[in-house]
Amino acid sequence: MVFRPHPKKNERLKCEVEEFTTIINRSRYFCQSKKHKFFGKVGSNRMAKTIREGALTYIYILLYIFLSSGQIFFNKWVLSSKQINFPYPLGLTLLHMVFSSVLCFLLTKVFKIVNVEEGMTLDIYTTSVIPIGAMFAMTLWLGNTAYMYISVAFAQMLKAITVFILGVAAGLELMSCIMFFIMSLISFGILVASYGEDLKLNPISVMYYVSPCSALCLFIPWIFLELPKMNVNGPWSFQPPVLTLNSLCTFALNLLVFLVISHTSALTIHVAGVVKDWVVILLSALLFADTKLTVINLFGYGIGNIVGANTSII
Repeated sequence: MVFRPHPKKNERLKCEVEEFTTIINRSRYFCQSKKHKFFGKVGSNRMAKTIREGALTYIYILLYIFLSSGQIFFNKWVLSSKQINFPYPLGLTLLHMVFSSVLCFLLTKVFKIVNVEEGMTLDIYTTSVIPIGAMFAMTLWLGNTAYMYISVAFAQMLKAITVFILGVAAGLELMSCIMFFIMSLISFGILVASYGEDLKLNPISVMYYVSPCSALCLFIPWIFLELPKMNVNGPWSFQPPVLTLNSLCTFALNLLVFLVISHTSALTIHVAGVVKDWVVILLSALLFADTKLTVINLFGYGIGNIVGANTSII
């Protein structure tokens, strides 16, 4: 006797199998669709984040070029203007660091707008913060002092050591021990300050730790070098609005420098500085009578900047 399944049961079993298969296929399609949408969304979010960070970096760099150029002319005006009558570059730099220290303290400890990142130890402070603060103060002091004796354009060109060496080799500039010492200190200060990016602190935290150290390093020579001159010249004459605005702009510039370095690298700030130098040189030729540029000057400066930038990249 041969067993034959009932036709209705066989048909019903076939329908159940087809229905189950349809459910499995729909579930698989649903999972794949969700998977593609998820990874597509993640990819688009990453791309949007990259574009946003890139745009923010370019904004920081443009702000640095604009603010740095303006601050150079501001310092030149404060130090050499007869209306302000404040020919004390060391005192001006000391005022900037004291103002920065007080403002950082107010932002972090009083109003608590920004938190100071923890992790600062005595070893880090002595091996990193103190050298950075000392060299940062020296760089600012000597940079401001240069505006007392030479034009803005020539001061910017002297910051590029390559240009100065080429000028000496061509017989256009005179090498002296004092000039070589000053330029070496400025370059070493920039080098040490760039090491600050390894601390991995936010810009406010960096200024919070570095500014008091820089102020102390400036206060000691100020007592012996400029305080006697200020006492001899009679009563101190200050213009609080102008000096406060100048100190605020300097604080914003220093903050922006650390911000650009933390988002990019020391090389980026160097390349941006080359662009800033050209802006300052061209503007100083238009604004100040002591700046006279010739085609030979511009050609030599251009070669020096190109060589210096390529050397930094290598």
